[in-house]
This record gives sequence, C-alpha cells and structure tokens, in this order.
Amino acid sequence: MDSRDRLILALAAQLRAERQTRQAFAEAVRSGLGREVMVAMLEDPVPAITQLDLMAADAVAAAAPPYPRAAA
Repeated sequence: MDSRDRLILALAAQLRAERQTRQAFAEAVRSGLGREVMVAMLEDPVPAITQLDLMAADAVAAAAPPYPRAAA
C-alpha cells in the first residue's frame, strides 16, 4: 500500500467521523437539548480522526487484496 492509499483511507475515516458528528448534533437539536449543551458540542468537538481510526484503516488496507496498477 502506498501513501495515496493511506491518504484515501484516512480521508474516508475523517468523512465518516464528520458525518457521525453531524448526525449526533442533528439528533441533539431534534430532541430539544438546551442551548448550553449544543454550544458545548460545537465548541468542544471530538477529533475527526484518532489514532485508533488510523490503525483500523491500516488494518483494513493491509487485509485488502492488491489492485492492479494502470500501465504507465
């Protein structure tokens, strides 16, 4: 796996985390949480990518079969 593959996996993990954060905030708004709770959620976000996310992405990539490269 080369650096481009790792970058793609890291970006996919970040996108997934951002979607989960957005869904959690939308649920908080729908359930009527107080203004203070919503402000706290926005001001203290969970990091989109953690070391565990990167390790999981590396494990998935390592288990995946190699794909053929385009001819140069």
